[in-house]
Amino acid sequence: MPQLSENAIEMLYRVPVLLLSFMVHELSHAYVALWNGDDTAKNAGRLTLNPLKHIDPIGALLLIFARFGWAKPVPINPNNFRKPKPGIIATSLAGPLSNVLLAFLFSIPYIFLTLKYGYRGMERFSAPAIAINLFFEFMIVNVSLAAFNLIPIPPLDGSKVLFAILPDRIYYNYVLRFERYGMIVLIALSFSGVLGRLMDPLFNGLFWLISKAVLPIASLFA
Repeated sequence: MPQLSENAIEMLYRVPVLLLSFMVHELSHAYVALWNGDDTAKNAGRLTLNPLKHIDPIGALLLIFARFGWAKPVPINPNNFRKPKPGIIATSLAGPLSNVLLAFLFSIPYIFLTLKYGYRGMERFSAPAIAINLFFEFMIVNVSLAAFNLIPIPPLDGSKVLFAILPDRIYYNYVLRFERYGMIVLIALSFSGVLGRLMDPLFNGLFWLISKAVLPIASLFA
């Protein structure tokens, strides 16, 4: 029987993680928008547990191979929000915060199993090893998703939060002109390596906070 390469094994873990993580991220956007009075996402069929409805092929491939990426944006209409600016901020933050929550939840069994079984010398395809690898992938992917989407460059969620708190004069005179070039800027930053440097402080900060919060909890049961 041919041996699976390290990359192939990593893909086996990452694909189901991506499907669930993207689905939760976009559902969070859609539900918070609905709670704030906007049913655009609901009418577009985005209130669904089918992860394929939420995947952007390019964003998914980037997350698989480069550890940053995006899902298919949930359509919203700020004019439908009962309070437009708070609605935009809440809806935009819902996606990244849902990924932070997923990373937190899956880090508990990861740290628990690591403390209980260790990892060095463990049989690669034993049940504990598979569980540890899967939970670790959930942590890394979801922290990466949260950190990437918090960068304040359009069309990422962080930009929507930033733009919502700017004065209307700046938004309409400057931001709207820049917004159309956001994806080009993201691609350029990605190929130049600058995007990774922008993500690192967010990723490391979120990972540190989650680890500090979870370690005392997991160690109680180890």
